[in-house]
Amino acid sequence: MYLRNVLAASASSNNRPAIVPDRPAKHIRPTRNGVDELYIDLLIARLTEAGDAPVLRHKGQNTSGADLLKSIYRYARTLARIGIQRGSLVALFAPNCPDTLAVRYAANLVGAASYYLSDPSDPQRRAELLAQTDPGLLVLFPETADLLPTGAAVQVATVGSDLNNGSFRLDERAASQSSAPMASVGRPDDLATIISSGGTTGVPKGSWRSFASYTAMVNFPSPAGRRQLINGPMANLSQVLIDVTLLGGGSVVLQDSYDAEGTLKAIDSERITDLFLVEPQLFEVMDHPDVARRDLSSLRTITHIGDLAAPTLRRRARERFGAVLAHTYGASEMGLVSALSPAEHDLANAELFSCAGRPLPGVHVRFRRDDGTLAPTGEIGNIEVRSPVVAGGYYKRPDLQTSFRDGWFRSSDLGYLDAGGYLHVRGRADEIAWIDGKMVSALLLQDTLCQLSSVRYAAIVRDVNLDFWIAAVVPWPGLLIDLAQCRETIISLHGLTSVVVVRVDRVPLTPQGKVDRVAVSQLGRQFASWPAV
Repeated sequence: MYLRNVLAASASSNNRPAIVPDRPAKHIRPTRNGVDELYIDLLIARLTEAGDAPVLRHKGQNTSGADLLKSIYRYARTLARIGIQRGSLVALFAPNCPDTLAVRYAANLVGAASYYLSDPSDPQRRAELLAQTDPGLLVLFPETADLLPTGAAVQVATVGSDLNNGSFRLDERAASQSSAPMASVGRPDDLATIISSGGTTGVPKGSWRSFASYTAMVNFPSPAGRRQLINGPMANLSQVLIDVTLLGGGSVVLQDSYDAEGTLKAIDSERITDLFLVEPQLFEVMDHPDVARRDLSSLRTITHIGDLAAPTLRRRARERFGAVLAHTYGASEMGLVSALSPAEHDLANAELFSCAGRPLPGVHVRFRRDDGTLAPTGEIGNIEVRSPVVAGGYYKRPDLQTSFRDGWFRSSDLGYLDAGGYLHVRGRADEIAWIDGKMVSALLLQDTLCQLSSVRYAAIVRDVNLDFWIAAVVPWPGLLIDLAQCRETIISLHGLTSVVVVRVDRVPLTPQGKVDRVAVSQLGRQFASWPAV
């Protein structure tokens, strides 16, 4: 296995005294369990090299490498003095701002783990998440203060505002601390970070990684001069993109949240080189009228991720943006699995627009049949992934550990590997059906609908409980969608009769930008008794 049980290692260190070393950090560390340097050491070295050069930009203000370092050291000393140490966990309801990053890096510097919490809209789910996580410290900001569940039994600190509920100001305490360099004390097998799932259908899950595993996840070559736009929640993959960019010597522009107009404006005004979007966001941005009037020439890569991206839509994105489109497949539990580069998005090779690229170096992918045996190349099966960056499991969720076995993560997706080594993801296993020996999937239905002249975008959800499919379709401006035609097309091409087509002005999205499956399902439930044809 690539990882040891770091939860046990972390638990055994709870009684160690706080360590606040004031000696300068060494940027070259001895090899420890095959890891030369941990990500936090590499980050400190990069920020030191950056000096007065900007590494972060938020709301028109730059933060230099030197200033971010000072903030990290001050927060680290403050955390250590309140008992945060190796084996501790610091959780944050965090906006996209420099202090959010400084607190997280400070926690890792003193050997503690960090967890950006997702923020379910349901207060009860937030309360369950916090109780389940049981952090040593919860950090809130003015933008997230209202997310604190009533009666939460946790030590609370705030940054930027007072709550008057027994919490204390972490930033005020940090202001009086020294900003002199400190050495990190974490070890390769210590718990380092927990990355959240979206939690669309329940309490969000967090997949954990050791310092060694997280270092492998973020420490790889990044193009010089990279300027990454971050407008997605820190709780998900945004934190990984930030670390990859900073470790590569680039800079990050932080936006509070995503919207298509603001994204295009930022690319233009901030000269963004790299952008990460989930599928619905990509298609919303590419069809926005500002695409024609904004200067997007600085873009080098637009990376989109997800298992539902119809080839028709991907070709349209390539035509709109040019040779900057990249597609990746992955998840918080398994990291990035495969990638299709901008160069491979060749309009002359239509087949490539239906795949997720080739597995990345060091990533092993296999496919399991329903009977438990492994499927050969070319045969569809349940996707399983093993790599140095696969998470060790779900944090404090023993009921879900069957997804992780012997270093492999068992995803809920179906797919296959073709003869050329390209991975084809066909979607979630519960959103695939077989009719007369032919596969019907949400991806296939999406592609069918998006080929209709009146349909700009479509999101497909299968309601397993009621055994019917809902297609939420978005029309082109000024056009009407013939819903009966949409349904008849699906029936004639795929033989699927248990389908409802609903017109929407905008597909409901989760805070992570993904299709809100619950909301789309609810749109179609009123038509659950739609007669079969």
